[in-house]
Amino acid sequence: MNRRAWGIAGALFYIFLWASAFIPSKIGVLASSPMWFLALRFLVAGTIAAVVALALRAPFPRTRREWTATIVVGICNNAIYLGCTYEALRHLAAGVGAIVASLNPLILALVAPFLLREPLTRGKIAGLLLGFGGVLSIMLVRAGSGTAEPGDVALAFFGVVSAVAGTIVYKRYCTALDLRSVTAVQLLAAGMLLLPLAIIFEGAPHAMWSPAFVVSFIYSVVVMSIGASLLWFWLLSRGDASRVSAYYFLTPVFGLALAALLLHEPVGVRDIGGLIAITAGIAFVQRA
Repeated sequence: MNRRAWGIAGALFYIFLWASAFIPSKIGVLASSPMWFLALRFLVAGTIAAVVALALRAPFPRTRREWTATIVVGICNNAIYLGCTYEALRHLAAGVGAIVASLNPLILALVAPFLLREPLTRGKIAGLLLGFGGVLSIMLVRAGSGTAEPGDVALAFFGVVSAVAGTIVYKRYCTALDLRSVTAVQLLAAGMLLLPLAIIFEGAPHAMWSPAFVVSFIYSVVVMSIGASLLWFWLLSRGDASRVSAYYFLTPVFGLALAALLLHEPVGVRDIGGLIAITAGIAFVQRA
């Protein structure tokens, strides 16, 4: 496989992992305090990643700017983004949450010309709008239970903006750093920020222990926090942020596929049309 093929395969696998995280995340949030779940997830994952990075003698950030940038990436991409998302999804309809999350590529494309010097061409604009339209087509009929209160939507949107900010900081200041050490530092930073907040707002930690909860926590730590983070940073290091982020449009598609495979949910003509629009949109973005 050539460099481009590896990049596409990596992006598709990352989005598959991101979509697969819904079930273990939902189990973890329902069976424990959400903020505690996130804080411990990041602290455990960051400790494991740090031990591995030290054992492999991976170079850690050296300058104050490198340390600051890496910490900011962790706070934006993990603590704020996932913290806001988890809190919003307590009440926000899942379909609405997916639509808000799919604004990530659009927001990033709008600011990338000014902050990352990535051109915003007509083809890229058309592809992004086509992809977002595909997401709307799939998710509007699957709003699910929950509400769409302005406060919850705003919280979810703020989380997306924070994730975009983290992506920009990484692209500008962290692409030359070692992926292993960056993953460890940003996870520990997120965990250390959330830990006191969990103590203040949720009190003592509690959990309804079960095999499903334990498996969900392990999956979130190893696969999502460590594995997916490494893969995401690798993708950002190899390509334009706006092109890589366009694959986020496929998140509801993978979620739909998993629901059909595991829960036997039906797939309709509108879903197929949305998939075609998303695929065409991503193709436009990659070629623009």
